[in-house]
Amino acid sequence: MIVLDGLSVGHRVGRRRPPRTVLAGVSARAGAGELTVLVGPNGTGKSTLLHTVAGLLPPLAGTASLDGADLTALPPAERARRLAVVLTERVEAGLLSVEDLVALGRHPHTGPTGALRDTDRKVVAAAVDAAGAAHLAGRRVAELSDGERQRVLVARALAQEPAVLLLDEPTAFLDVSARVGLLGLLRRLAREDGLCVLVSTHDLEPALRVADQVWLLDRAGGLRTGPPEALVADGSIAEVFDGPGLAFDPAAGAFTVRPAKGGRPVRVAAPEPEAALVARLLTREGWAVGREGGAVVTRTAPGRFTAVDGGGATVEGMGWAELAAWARRGGRQRVA
Repeated sequence: MIVLDGLSVGHRVGRRRPPRTVLAGVSARAGAGELTVLVGPNGTGKSTLLHTVAGLLPPLAGTASLDGADLTALPPAERARRLAVVLTERVEAGLLSVEDLVALGRHPHTGPTGALRDTDRKVVAAAVDAAGAAHLAGRRVAELSDGERQRVLVARALAQEPAVLLLDEPTAFLDVSARVGLLGLLRRLAREDGLCVLVSTHDLEPALRVADQVWLLDRAGGLRTGPPEALVADGSIAEVFDGPGLAFDPAAGAFTVRPAKGGRPVRVAAPEPEAALVARLLTREGWAVGREGGAVVTRTAPGRFTAVDGGGATVEGMGWAELAAWARRGGRQRVA
Protein backbone atom coordinates (compact mmCIF):
# COMPACT_ATOMS: atom_id res chain seq x y z
CA MET A 1 0.00 0.00 0.00
CA ILE A 2 1.13 3.53 -0.81
CA VAL A 3 0.27 6.17 1.78
CA LEU A 4 0.72 9.91 1.29
CA ASP A 5 0.72 11.85 4.56
CA GLY A 6 0.77 15.64 4.35
CA LEU A 7 2.89 15.39 1.21
CA SER A 8 4.02 18.58 -0.53
CA VAL A 9 5.59 18.29 -3.96
CA GLY A 10 7.22 20.69 -6.38
CA HIS A 11 10.55 21.73 -7.78
CA ARG A 12 13.62 23.20 -6.13
CA VAL A 13 15.00 26.05 -8.24
CA GLY A 14 18.22 26.84 -6.39
CA ARG A 15 19.77 27.02 -2.96
CA ARG A 16 18.80 30.62 -2.29
CA ARG A 17 15.34 30.59 -3.82
CA PRO A 18 12.30 28.95 -2.24
CA PRO A 19 10.99 25.82 -3.99
CA ARG A 20 8.08 26.11 -6.37
CA THR A 21 5.30 24.18 -4.65
CA VAL A 22 2.83 22.41 -6.93
CA LEU A 23 0.79 20.52 -4.29
CA ALA A 24 0.83 21.14 -0.56
CA GLY A 25 -0.14 18.85 2.29
CA VAL A 26 -2.01 16.16 0.36
CA SER A 27 -2.92 12.79 1.86
CA ALA A 28 -4.17 9.65 0.12
CA ARG A 29 -3.96 5.85 0.01
CA ALA A 30 -3.57 3.37 -2.87
CA GLY A 31 -4.14 -0.24 -1.89
CA ALA A 32 -2.70 -3.56 -3.01
CA GLY A 33 -4.88 -5.41 -5.51
CA GLU A 34 -6.41 -2.13 -6.70
CA LEU A 35 -6.09 0.07 -9.76
CA THR A 36 -5.88 3.71 -8.69
CA VAL A 37 -6.04 6.41 -11.36
CA LEU A 38 -4.61 9.90 -10.90
CA VAL A 39 -6.56 12.46 -12.93
CA GLY A 40 -6.85 16.21 -13.15
CA PRO A 41 -6.67 19.11 -15.59
CA ASN A 42 -3.39 20.07 -17.20
CA GLY A 43 -0.99 21.81 -14.86
CA THR A 44 -2.41 20.45 -11.61
CA GLY A 45 0.68 18.38 -10.80
CA LYS A 46 -0.09 14.80 -11.84
CA SER A 47 3.38 14.03 -13.16
CA THR A 48 5.11 15.90 -10.33
CA LEU A 49 3.17 13.90 -7.75
CA LEU A 50 3.83 10.59 -9.50
CA HIS A 51 7.54 11.36 -9.90
CA THR A 52 7.75 12.18 -6.19
CA VAL A 53 6.05 8.92 -5.21
CA ALA A 54 8.48 7.11 -7.53
CA GLY A 55 11.44 8.70 -5.76
CA LEU A 56 12.51 10.67 -8.82
CA LEU A 57 11.82 13.99 -7.07
CA PRO A 58 12.38 14.67 -3.35
CA PRO A 59 9.29 15.70 -1.40
CA LEU A 60 9.18 19.27 -0.11
CA ALA A 61 7.36 18.17 3.05
CA GLY A 62 5.44 15.21 4.42
CA THR A 63 5.96 11.58 3.49
CA ALA A 64 5.17 8.98 0.85
CA SER A 65 5.45 5.47 2.26
CA LEU A 66 5.24 1.93 0.92
CA ASP A 67 3.92 -0.62 3.38
CA GLY A 68 5.01 1.64 6.23
CA ALA A 69 8.51 2.37 4.89
CA ASP A 70 9.36 5.94 3.90
CA LEU A 71 10.16 5.75 0.18
CA THR A 72 12.83 8.45 0.44
CA ALA A 73 14.66 6.41 3.09
CA LEU A 74 14.74 3.20 1.06
CA PRO A 75 18.10 2.41 -0.57
CA PRO A 76 17.82 2.72 -4.39
CA ALA A 77 18.33 -1.01 -4.93
CA GLU A 78 15.57 -1.89 -2.46
CA ARG A 79 13.23 0.69 -3.97
CA ALA A 80 13.88 -0.77 -7.44
CA ARG A 81 12.92 -4.23 -6.20
CA ARG A 82 9.68 -3.04 -4.65
CA LEU A 83 8.54 -0.33 -7.04
CA ALA A 84 8.52 -0.24 -10.86
CA VAL A 85 7.95 2.85 -12.97
CA VAL A 86 6.82 3.34 -16.57
CA LEU A 87 7.23 6.97 -17.70
CA THR A 88 5.96 8.86 -20.74
CA GLU A 89 9.44 9.43 -22.15
CA ARG A 90 10.00 7.31 -25.23
CA VAL A 91 12.50 4.53 -24.65
CA GLU A 92 15.14 4.43 -27.38
CA ALA A 93 15.88 0.73 -27.37
CA GLY A 94 17.92 0.65 -30.57
CA LEU A 95 18.22 -2.91 -31.85
CA LEU A 96 17.21 -4.57 -28.59
CA SER A 97 14.78 -7.44 -28.90
CA VAL A 98 11.63 -7.53 -26.81
CA GLU A 99 13.18 -10.21 -24.56
CA ASP A 100 16.34 -8.12 -24.08
CA LEU A 101 14.39 -5.03 -23.06
CA VAL A 102 12.14 -6.93 -20.66
CA ALA A 103 15.20 -8.67 -19.19
CA LEU A 104 16.52 -5.26 -18.10
CA GLY A 105 13.78 -5.34 -15.50
CA ARG A 106 15.71 -8.09 -13.69
CA HIS A 107 18.65 -5.74 -13.02
CA PRO A 108 17.69 -5.09 -9.35
CA HIS A 109 17.77 -8.85 -8.73
CA THR A 110 20.97 -9.84 -10.56
CA GLY A 111 24.56 -9.75 -9.39
CA PRO A 112 27.30 -7.27 -10.37
CA THR A 113 27.66 -8.81 -13.83
CA GLY A 114 23.95 -8.62 -14.60
CA ALA A 115 23.96 -12.22 -15.80
CA LEU A 116 20.54 -13.85 -15.90
CA ARG A 117 19.97 -17.16 -14.14
CA ASP A 118 17.40 -19.69 -15.26
CA THR A 119 15.00 -18.37 -12.63
CA ASP A 120 15.42 -14.84 -14.05
CA ARG A 121 14.66 -16.04 -17.56
CA LYS A 122 11.48 -17.71 -16.32
CA VAL A 123 10.42 -14.45 -14.66
CA VAL A 124 11.06 -12.56 -17.92
CA ALA A 125 8.98 -15.05 -19.91
CA ALA A 126 6.17 -14.85 -17.36
CA ALA A 127 6.24 -11.04 -17.44
CA VAL A 128 6.00 -10.98 -21.24
CA ASP A 129 3.06 -13.37 -21.09
CA ALA A 130 1.30 -11.45 -18.29
CA ALA A 131 1.54 -8.21 -20.27
CA GLY A 132 -0.09 -9.83 -23.28
CA ALA A 133 3.11 -9.46 -25.30
CA ALA A 134 4.06 -13.10 -25.91
CA HIS A 135 3.32 -12.73 -29.63
CA LEU A 136 5.92 -9.94 -29.76
CA ALA A 137 8.72 -11.90 -28.12
CA GLY A 138 10.81 -12.45 -31.24
CA ARG A 139 10.63 -8.90 -32.57
CA ARG A 140 12.86 -5.89 -32.15
CA VAL A 141 11.51 -2.99 -30.09
CA ALA A 142 12.15 -0.53 -32.93
CA GLU A 143 9.59 -2.41 -35.06
CA LEU A 144 6.72 -2.13 -32.56
CA SER A 145 3.71 0.15 -32.67
CA ASP A 146 3.14 2.55 -29.77
CA GLY A 147 0.57 0.22 -28.22
CA GLU A 148 2.82 -2.80 -28.52
CA ARG A 149 5.74 -0.85 -27.08
CA GLN A 150 3.68 0.14 -24.04
CA ARG A 151 2.83 -3.49 -23.33
CA VAL A 152 6.52 -4.38 -23.54
CA LEU A 153 7.40 -1.58 -21.10
CA VAL A 154 4.76 -2.91 -18.71
CA ALA A 155 6.36 -6.35 -19.10
CA ARG A 156 9.76 -4.88 -18.23
CA ALA A 157 8.25 -3.34 -15.10
CA LEU A 158 6.62 -6.66 -14.16
CA ALA A 159 9.97 -8.41 -14.54
CA GLN A 160 11.12 -6.42 -11.51
CA GLU A 161 8.52 -8.37 -9.49
CA PRO A 162 7.43 -5.17 -7.76
CA ALA A 163 4.75 -4.65 -5.15
CA VAL A 164 3.87 -1.30 -6.73
CA LEU A 165 3.52 -0.36 -10.39
CA LEU A 166 3.53 3.37 -11.26
CA LEU A 167 2.69 4.56 -14.77
CA ASP A 168 2.75 8.16 -16.01
CA GLU A 169 0.37 8.70 -18.94
CA PRO A 170 0.78 5.18 -20.35
CA THR A 171 -2.10 5.67 -22.81
CA ALA A 172 -0.66 8.81 -24.42
CA PHE A 173 -0.26 8.46 -28.20
CA LEU A 174 -2.30 5.22 -28.28
CA ASP A 175 -5.44 4.69 -30.35
CA VAL A 176 -8.77 4.11 -28.63
CA SER A 177 -8.68 0.30 -28.63
CA ALA A 178 -5.09 0.24 -27.36
CA ARG A 179 -5.96 2.69 -24.56
CA VAL A 180 -8.88 0.62 -23.34
CA GLY A 181 -6.88 -2.59 -23.70
CA LEU A 182 -3.96 -1.25 -21.67
CA LEU A 183 -6.18 0.01 -18.85
CA GLY A 184 -7.93 -3.36 -18.78
CA LEU A 185 -4.55 -5.09 -18.59
CA LEU A 186 -3.49 -2.94 -15.63
CA ARG A 187 -6.72 -3.71 -13.80
CA ARG A 188 -6.22 -7.43 -14.38
CA LEU A 189 -2.64 -7.27 -13.10
CA ALA A 190 -3.81 -5.50 -9.95
CA ARG A 191 -6.51 -8.09 -9.36
CA GLU A 192 -4.64 -11.28 -10.25
CA ASP A 193 -1.16 -10.42 -8.95
CA GLY A 194 -2.16 -8.26 -5.99
CA LEU A 195 -0.20 -5.28 -7.28
CA CYS A 196 -0.77 -1.73 -6.15
CA VAL A 197 -1.15 0.01 -9.53
CA LEU A 198 -1.16 3.81 -9.71
CA VAL A 199 -1.72 5.39 -13.14
CA SER A 200 -1.83 9.04 -14.16
CA THR A 201 -3.96 9.60 -17.25
CA HIS A 202 -5.91 12.14 -19.29
CA ASP A 203 -8.28 9.42 -20.52
CA LEU A 204 -10.90 10.21 -17.91
CA GLU A 205 -13.92 8.35 -19.28
CA PRO A 206 -12.35 4.88 -19.67
CA ALA A 207 -10.36 5.38 -16.47
CA LEU A 208 -13.56 5.96 -14.48
CA ARG A 209 -14.95 2.70 -15.84
CA VAL A 210 -12.05 0.49 -14.78
CA ALA A 211 -10.58 2.20 -11.69
CA ASP A 212 -11.11 1.00 -8.14
CA GLN A 213 -10.01 4.33 -6.67
CA VAL A 214 -9.52 7.83 -8.08
CA TRP A 215 -7.08 10.50 -6.99
CA LEU A 216 -8.58 13.72 -8.37
CA LEU A 217 -6.44 16.86 -8.48
CA ASP A 218 -8.36 20.13 -8.74
CA ARG A 219 -7.22 23.54 -9.91
CA ALA A 220 -7.00 24.84 -6.34
CA GLY A 221 -4.26 22.38 -5.41
CA GLY A 222 -6.56 19.94 -3.64
CA LEU A 223 -6.58 16.16 -3.85
CA ARG A 224 -9.93 14.37 -3.59
CA THR A 225 -10.05 10.59 -3.32
CA GLY A 226 -12.62 7.82 -3.46
CA PRO A 227 -14.29 5.28 -5.72
CA PRO A 228 -15.11 6.78 -9.14
CA GLU A 229 -18.85 6.48 -8.48
CA ALA A 230 -18.51 8.57 -5.32
CA LEU A 231 -16.65 11.38 -7.07
CA VAL A 232 -19.18 11.37 -9.89
CA ALA A 233 -22.15 11.33 -7.50
CA ASP A 234 -20.92 14.21 -5.33
CA GLY A 235 -20.24 16.39 -8.36
CA SER A 236 -16.45 16.47 -7.97
CA ILE A 237 -15.73 15.23 -11.50
CA ALA A 238 -18.12 17.77 -13.03
CA GLU A 239 -16.79 20.58 -10.83
CA VAL A 240 -13.18 19.96 -11.83
CA PHE A 241 -13.63 19.21 -15.53
CA ASP A 242 -16.76 21.02 -16.77
CA GLY A 243 -16.07 23.87 -19.20
CA PRO A 244 -18.06 26.60 -20.97
CA GLY A 245 -19.17 24.27 -23.77
CA LEU A 246 -18.71 20.91 -22.06
CA ALA A 247 -20.60 19.11 -19.31
CA PHE A 248 -20.06 15.77 -17.58
CA ASP A 249 -23.10 13.51 -17.75
CA PRO A 250 -23.11 11.41 -14.53
CA ALA A 251 -25.52 8.82 -15.89
CA ALA A 252 -23.49 8.18 -19.03
CA GLY A 253 -20.13 8.68 -17.33
CA ALA A 254 -19.07 10.78 -20.30
CA PHE A 255 -18.70 14.36 -21.44
CA THR A 256 -21.37 15.94 -23.60
CA VAL A 257 -21.73 19.22 -25.44
CA ARG A 258 -23.46 21.69 -23.15
CA PRO A 259 -26.83 22.75 -24.64
CA ALA A 260 -26.74 26.25 -26.09
CA LYS A 261 -28.69 28.90 -24.20
CA GLY A 262 -31.92 29.72 -25.95
CA GLY A 263 -31.86 26.53 -28.00
CA ARG A 264 -35.11 25.53 -29.67
CA PRO A 265 -36.99 22.91 -27.64
CA VAL A 266 -37.29 19.43 -29.10
CA ARG A 267 -38.52 16.06 -27.86
CA VAL A 268 -37.10 12.70 -28.98
CA ALA A 269 -39.29 9.61 -29.36
CA ALA A 270 -37.00 6.63 -29.94
CA PRO A 271 -35.77 3.48 -28.20
CA GLU A 272 -32.25 3.24 -26.83
CA PRO A 273 -29.54 3.47 -27.93
CA GLU A 274 -30.88 5.60 -30.79
CA ALA A 275 -32.63 8.01 -28.41
CA ALA A 276 -29.33 8.94 -26.80
CA LEU A 277 -27.62 9.26 -30.18
CA VAL A 278 -30.38 11.49 -31.57
CA ALA A 279 -30.30 13.64 -28.43
CA ARG A 280 -26.54 14.04 -28.76
CA LEU A 281 -26.87 15.05 -32.41
CA LEU A 282 -29.57 17.62 -31.65
CA THR A 283 -27.68 19.05 -28.67
CA ARG A 284 -24.58 19.44 -30.80
CA GLU A 285 -26.61 21.49 -33.27
CA GLY A 286 -27.93 23.82 -30.58
CA TRP A 287 -31.31 22.29 -29.76
CA ALA A 288 -32.60 22.01 -26.19
CA VAL A 289 -33.63 18.37 -25.78
CA GLY A 290 -36.29 17.71 -23.15
CA ARG A 291 -39.49 15.90 -22.28
CA GLU A 292 -41.56 18.63 -23.87
CA GLY A 293 -40.84 20.66 -26.95
CA GLY A 294 -42.23 22.43 -29.93
CA ALA A 295 -40.45 20.02 -32.28
CA VAL A 296 -40.49 16.22 -32.21
CA VAL A 297 -38.09 13.71 -33.75
CA THR A 298 -39.48 10.18 -33.98
CA ARG A 299 -37.62 7.04 -34.91
CA THR A 300 -39.86 5.17 -37.36
CA ALA A 301 -37.51 2.31 -38.26
CA PRO A 302 -33.89 1.43 -37.54
CA GLY A 303 -31.89 4.41 -38.77
CA ARG A 304 -34.98 6.22 -40.15
CA PHE A 305 -36.62 9.28 -38.62
CA THR A 306 -39.53 11.68 -38.99
CA ALA A 307 -39.19 15.25 -37.72
CA VAL A 308 -41.96 17.73 -37.04
CA ASP A 309 -40.88 21.29 -36.35
CA GLY A 310 -42.71 23.72 -34.09
CA GLY A 311 -44.81 25.01 -36.97
CA GLY A 312 -46.06 21.58 -37.93
CA ALA A 313 -43.87 21.09 -41.02
CA THR A 314 -42.99 17.40 -41.36
CA VAL A 315 -40.01 15.69 -42.94
CA GLU A 316 -40.27 11.91 -43.23
CA GLY A 317 -37.93 9.05 -44.05
CA MET A 318 -34.72 10.74 -43.00
CA GLY A 319 -31.52 8.82 -42.41
CA TRP A 320 -28.79 9.99 -40.05
CA ALA A 321 -27.23 12.38 -42.57
CA GLU A 322 -30.59 13.95 -43.44
CA LEU A 323 -31.51 14.27 -39.77
CA ALA A 324 -28.22 16.04 -39.08
CA ALA A 325 -28.87 18.45 -41.96
CA TRP A 326 -32.41 19.10 -40.69
CA ALA A 327 -31.11 19.81 -37.20
CA ARG A 328 -28.34 22.06 -38.52
CA ARG A 329 -30.87 24.14 -40.45
CA GLY A 330 -32.96 24.57 -37.35
CA GLY A 331 -35.74 22.32 -38.62
CA ARG A 332 -37.26 25.18 -40.56
CA GLN A 333 -37.15 23.66 -44.01
CA ARG A 334 -37.23 20.34 -45.76
CA VAL A 335 -34.04 18.51 -46.61
CA ALA A 336 -33.52 18.56 -50.37
